[in-house]
Amino acid sequence: MTSYSLKLGSPAPSIKVKDWLRGDAFSNFQLGNIYIIEFFSTTCGYCGPELSDLAKLHKKFSYTGVEFIGVAASEEAATADDARAQVDASITKSLPNTSIRMGFDHSGEMKEVWLKASLSFHVPKTFVVDRDCSIAFIGDLIMLEDVLPKVINGSWRASAEAKNAEKERIAEGETYAAAISSMIESRRRQRLRIGRRRSRPLRRAST
Repeated sequence: MTSYSLKLGSPAPSIKVKDWLRGDAFSNFQLGNIYIIEFFSTTCGYCGPELSDLAKLHKKFSYTGVEFIGVAASEEAATADDARAQVDASITKSLPNTSIRMGFDHSGEMKEVWLKASLSFHVPKTFVVDRDCSIAFIGDLIMLEDVLPKVINGSWRASAEAKNAEKERIAEGETYAAAISSMIESRRRQRLRIGRRRSRPLRRAST
């Protein structure tokens, strides 16, 4: 079974983002507040539309005091500066004049302690941090239309719906992790076989 440390009810890790491209810098969750953290990347085809959906959700729930944060932690580019520029351009295109905090992390730490720790192997990925600074939800942004009102009224985390959704998410993540592990092991064995063939001495033809 694949190990993971971030799940429903876990204490939320810190937000450690060096570059805040939009909004004020943020570091610590505050008790009593609810937070939506959306992980995205410009190399993900779904992420541009998802950021637009995030803005719509932000507008719909702004009256509730829920705080929204976008984080690019899986950006691929030749350099950190190139990656940052890609993210900045994507935000300008998808979220012009946004008031949502948008952060960029190229250290790998946010990806490690949020995505990998929760068996999240792709973006976009949405996390909800509850009023007690614990994880209330990990999944797809589209589900928040139904989930977020229940988080706000305090009925979500104890519900059978939340527990079933989390069970399915973990099972899916473990299956995906096992497939990745099997693929890596298969490639390792293939490289070993190729290496052995190359290291074998050539046999001289008999005369």
